[in-house]
Amino acid sequence: MTVKKLAEKYSFEVLSMPEPEKEINGGYIGDLLSWVMGRAEASNIWLTIMTNMNIAAVAQLSDVSAVLICEGARPDSDVISTAKEKGVNILLSADTAYNTAVRISSDI
Repeated sequence: MTVKKLAEKYSFEVLSMPEPEKEINGGYIGDLLSWVMGRAEASNIWLTIMTNMNIAAVAQLSDVSAVLICEGARPDSDVISTAKEKGVNILLSADTAYNTAVRISSDI
């Protein structure tokens, strides 16, 4: 499933979607950036509560399809601008990472 289709199906808020047709193949949940860099696979969707500037860099380095920020956490406008510049898709979920993963698991 593409990032755009996933966002539409689950009504995730879109903060940055420069690459809407990126395919999602699996997921990774984590907030320790070094672990995400070493364990998330290319084309995963990364579920996190992190909102600082480093999420755009880690997402780009890990080649994840999107960052899905959970629990209603929200990055500031500088993070969103950087994500757009780096080609990083960022979505928001008000639900917990666990509940969000359970919801989307059959589609990824």
